[in-house]
Amino acid sequence: QVQLVESGGGLVQAGGSLNLSCAASGRAVSMYSMGWFRVVPGKEREFVSAITNSGANTYYADSVKGRFTISRDNAKNTVYLQMHSRKPEDTAVYYCAAPPMGPQPRVALQDYKNYNAWGQGTQVTVSS
Repeated sequence: QVQLVESGGGLVQAGGSLNLSCAASGRAVSMYSMGWFRVVPGKEREFVSAITNSGANTYYADSVKGRFTISRDNAKNTVYLQMHSRKPEDTAVYYCAAPPMGPQPRVALQDYKNYNAWGQGTQVTVSS
């Protein structure tokens, strides 16, 4: 499986922008779909977004649809999450994750239980 390291988290104020990166290492990174999840205190892990291995399909939770953008650059073995419109409830620890290698159906990518590789997480704090 791949190893994942997130970066780009921090404190973002109203009117600012925040872009998260997830650097992957290992074999055949381009063959893995990737997902973003977030965790807030007292709540279960929440699906945020996912992208297929080819990048042809992207999926978003209703809570972030139209506000976040997921993308990937397989040449750099990196997946990105652009937070171009933020709300206070977006404050959380964000994790990137990878399921087993190969194509995955949409429903599988929306469930954290189907992922077996996780980054260490990066804190995102939205303050107005």
